[in-house]
Amino acid sequence: MAVQAPTKTNFEKWQDGINKAVSDARWNAWDCEIQLAVSEYNRHLSGSAGYRQLDWQLIKAIAWVETGASNKKWGSNPMQIGNPGDPGLRSFLSANEGGELIIAPEWKKRLTLGSAVTIPAHNIRAGIGYLLMRMANFAIQTVPDADQTIYEVTVEKGGNIAKIAAAQGSTIEIMQKLNPTARVLKPGQVLKYRKATIAKGITSWKLITTSSIATYYNVGDSNYAKKLDYALSLIRNGKAAICAR
Repeated sequence: MAVQAPTKTNFEKWQDGINKAVSDARWNAWDCEIQLAVSEYNRHLSGSAGYRQLDWQLIKAIAWVETGASNKKWGSNPMQIGNPGDPGLRSFLSANEGGELIIAPEWKKRLTLGSAVTIPAHNIRAGIGYLLMRMANFAIQTVPDADQTIYEVTVEKGGNIAKIAAAQGSTIEIMQKLNPTARVLKPGQVLKYRKATIAKGITSWKLITTSSIATYYNVGDSNYAKKLDYALSLIRNGKAAICAR
């Protein structure tokens, strides 16, 4: 009596399909675009607090898990961001959740809701940008002006730190740092200040791993981190496309 092979799980069936990617050059079609996009983001965000350089192969693993060369969306939106019902793209481009701090300046006018779902290079940048937005920690903070001049202002009757900071284009935090002993203000008192504004800024970053990507980027697939780990192992042991430098 023949022994019946055990039924494969959905994950095992997925593994069987993606194992074929290693020997199929089509799965490397976006390597150069991903590398370029990751380089742009790394360059733009390198000065933000605690930023670690993003690994382009992690992004390739996301694309392999999200679509892959056998999926019809591979040729239009390989990262899948912007699909109907997916709020990620609008969230990233809304300019009120931190995406405006993540996106590289040269892409702020080029990347749109329409282009991100029809042009692969735009979709890749939108996907990476949304991931980074979800991994960044934001806070409202003092942003010093490029003008580093220390100015002086004389306190008038009824003046306080908040009023003076607003009138002089500075912030309470800056004025308190420059005038640590000025607890009670008196008319005629001279205070120092620097130009500064209050704005949203990036204060730190979550560690970007397959697990954190599954938590903050993907919704609904309980095997997402497991799939990323598997795809990443294939990618690291495989051959990438040769990109012009």
